[in-house]
Amino acid sequence: MNTNQPITILIAALGGEGGGVLAEWLVELAIRAGHPAQATSIPGVAQRTGATTYYVEIHPQTVEELGGRNPVMSLSPVPGCVDLMAASELLEAVRAIQNGFVSRERTLLLTSSQRTLTTFEKLVPGDGRFDSQRLLEVAASNSRQLATFDVEGTARTAGTVPSAVLFGAIAASGVLPFERSAFEEVIRASGRGVEASLRGFGMAWERCRAALGDAGAVPPAPTPDLVALGHARVVEFQDAAYGELYLQRVARLRAAEQGADPQGRHAGALTREGARFLALWMAFDDVVRVADLKSRSSRFARVRAEAGAKPGDIVRIADHFKPGLAELAGLLPESLAQRLLAIESRRWRNGDPPLAIAVKLRADSLSGFLLLRLMASLRGMRRRGRRYAEEQALIERWLSAVEAAASRGWEHGFELALCARLIKGYGATNERAREDLRHIVEHLSGGDAVDIRRAREAALADEAGTALDLALRQAGAPPRPIRAVPVKWIRHARSRQ
Repeated sequence: MNTNQPITILIAALGGEGGGVLAEWLVELAIRAGHPAQATSIPGVAQRTGATTYYVEIHPQTVEELGGRNPVMSLSPVPGCVDLMAASELLEAVRAIQNGFVSRERTLLLTSSQRTLTTFEKLVPGDGRFDSQRLLEVAASNSRQLATFDVEGTARTAGTVPSAVLFGAIAASGVLPFERSAFEEVIRASGRGVEASLRGFGMAWERCRAALGDAGAVPPAPTPDLVALGHARVVEFQDAAYGELYLQRVARLRAAEQGADPQGRHAGALTREGARFLALWMAFDDVVRVADLKSRSSRFARVRAEAGAKPGDIVRIADHFKPGLAELAGLLPESLAQRLLAIESRRWRNGDPPLAIAVKLRADSLSGFLLLRLMASLRGMRRRGRRYAEEQALIERWLSAVEAAASRGWEHGFELALCARLIKGYGATNERAREDLRHIVEHLSGGDAVDIRRAREAALADEAGTALDLALRQAGAPPRPIRAVPVKWIRHARSRQ
C-alpha cells in the first residue's frame, strides 16, 4: 500500500438501496479510526437508466501519523485509479469498466451477480436482456480480482437493505486496513435496524470471502428444468387439468423433435424452447390473473419490504385499473361476448376511443381486497370464455405447424417453435402479436427456415410491423393486410357560425 496516496472506493447503487448510508458508514469508519476521509456523490437518473455513484477516499495514514499535514483529496474518481469498485447490480459494474474506472492492474471489483433490467432492455419487443454470463466474463477479465454474489438476495434473506450487505463485502475484501469489529461498531452506532444490518453484514462477509477464494472463476449459469417450471406456472394459472394439457403439448413437441433429430444432435433445444414459450402463452394475462397476483400475501409482504415498513406500520396500497369492453368480453361465452364487442365496434367505426372504466382500488382495505379476491375467483369462467377459446385455437394451430415443419427438417420446426415468443403483453399489444404469429404460420410455415427466422426477428425488432412486412415480401409472402382506420370529421368552429 502506498501510504502517500488515499485508498479510493467507487460505489454504484440503485435508488432505494441505501448507497448514501453506505458512503456515510465508510467515512464514519475512517474517522473513528483517526483517518482523514471524504465522500461525494453523483445522482443517477430516473427509470433505471443509471445508478447513483458514490466516491470515497480514505487516507491510509492517521491524522497523528501525518503530523499536521492535511492530505488533498479528489472530489471525483480518476479512470484507472480506483482501488475498490462496489456495484449493487451487475450491469453497473460493467458500465464502470466501460468508463475506465476499473483496471486490471489495480481494481478489486465487488459486484452483485443479479440483474435489475434497464429501461432500454424492457423497451425491446423481444428479449432485450444483456447476457449475464457475458457480463461476468467481462468483469473477470477487466479487473485485478473479482468477487461476485447475489447482493439483493442476501439482503432479502437477512431482512435488510443492500447497503449493509455491501458494507460487509467491502469489509471482507481486505482493501481497507480496519478490523471486522470496527465495521460492526459503525452499524451498531447507527441505531437503526441494527440486528438485520449485522445479519446481512455477516452473510455478505462469508459470501464475499468464499467468492474471493475462487477469484477469477466465472460460475456457469445453472440450467433450470423449463418443463417443470412451465408446468408449475400453468397449474398455478388454472388447475391440474390445464397442467396436464401443457404436458401433452410438450410431449407433442418432443415427439416432433425426436422424429427430426433422432440422434439428439441439438440437445432437445426445440422441446426446451417450445416448452418455455408455451408455458408463458398458456398462462396469458387477463383480469382474473391480475386480480390474483395483486391480492396475494406475497405481494403485500414485498410491498412492505420495499417500503421499509416496520411491524405495526400502516402501509396503504392503491391499485389503478382501466378494464375495457374487450377484456371483459374475454371472460364471457361467445354469444354474450359478441354483444359487448358489437358496442366496441360501433364506437370504433364512429371514431370514438375504446370504452374503458377507470377504477381506483384500495387493496389494503377490506372491501378492496374482497373485490380483488372475487375477481380472482372467476378462474373457473376462463374455460367458457371467448379469450380462452381464441388462445387455445391459436396454440393448436401453431403446434400443428411446428409438427409439420419438423417433419421437413429440425431447423424448420425449431424456428417455428421460437415464433411463440411473439405472444406477449395484453390489450392491443397482444392482439398485434397474435396477428403477426398467425400471418407467419399461414404464409411461411411451409417455407425456408431462414425466412421464418428473419420474419420472427423482424417482428420482435419493430413493434410497428414495418420490418416484418419487408421480411415477408423478401420471402415471397404477402405483407400483413392493412387495417382500416376510421376517419372522424369534425366541423370547424367558423363553419358552424
